[in-house]
Amino acid sequence: MTNATSPTNADLLQTARSIAREAGALAARRRAEGVEVAASKSSAVDIVTHADREVEALIRRRLAAERPGDGFLGEESGAEPSTTGLTWIVDPIDGTVNFLYGIPMYAVSIAVVSGEPDPQHWTALAACVVNPVLDEEYSATRGGGAALNGVPLQVTGPTDLSQSLVGTGFSYDPARRIEQATRLVPLLGRVRDIRRIGAASLDLCAVAVGRLDAYIERGLQPWDHAAGILIAEEAGASVLTPAGAPASRELTVVSAPGIRAELASALADCGF
Repeated sequence: MTNATSPTNADLLQTARSIAREAGALAARRRAEGVEVAASKSSAVDIVTHADREVEALIRRRLAAERPGDGFLGEESGAEPSTTGLTWIVDPIDGTVNFLYGIPMYAVSIAVVSGEPDPQHWTALAACVVNPVLDEEYSATRGGGAALNGVPLQVTGPTDLSQSLVGTGFSYDPARRIEQATRLVPLLGRVRDIRRIGAASLDLCAVAVGRLDAYIERGLQPWDHAAGILIAEEAGASVLTPAGAPASRELTVVSAPGIRAELASALADCGF
């Protein structure tokens, strides 16, 4: 497929799926061979492996060949402007620390958006998140629903916050991590329990598939949530902060619809 004709969302999803599968297989091979940390980023524990860079380079090459002119925004290799109005948002290995330790909760996350490559202004059109260890492929197109390995997803979930399992994540900055944990303490008494999986894309997909009832986090980057947000949204999840704002670096809140109002109230009480 090329840019000669305007692609449908289904076309874009097919591109995302094939590349995400290939990239996931490469990541899994590199994990089996042994992982080497290449560098630290924002802090000593915010790492990048050689596999992160290699996987992103693969994705970037494949997209350049299949969708010349489209923009690119990746975690490891920066941005390329678009001449088509479309931009691919990529996290080559989401959950790098899990990947380093051999914890089977990491994923390749690919989304394509129209408009400016900014979560406050873009419209996500198609998304794919692949966990190569569990052989799980989450996918979605705008208006076309979400699926796990081809099986449609529909969020149901509880209507009582006290019966809800809530996921979250923490900053790489030690001081911010302590602040985030402190804010969560009052919430612990109002929910079933808290989970911290370590890969935002998979947390968001977990809400879509019902493994979590909600997910909240501050500080997510665009590549952390671009694909997972669309998948959760198309599965029927509520994607709004307590103030009614969409997902952003400031705060991302995704939940089963039945607990949205109660969760929003609880988060406001906790200072989110």
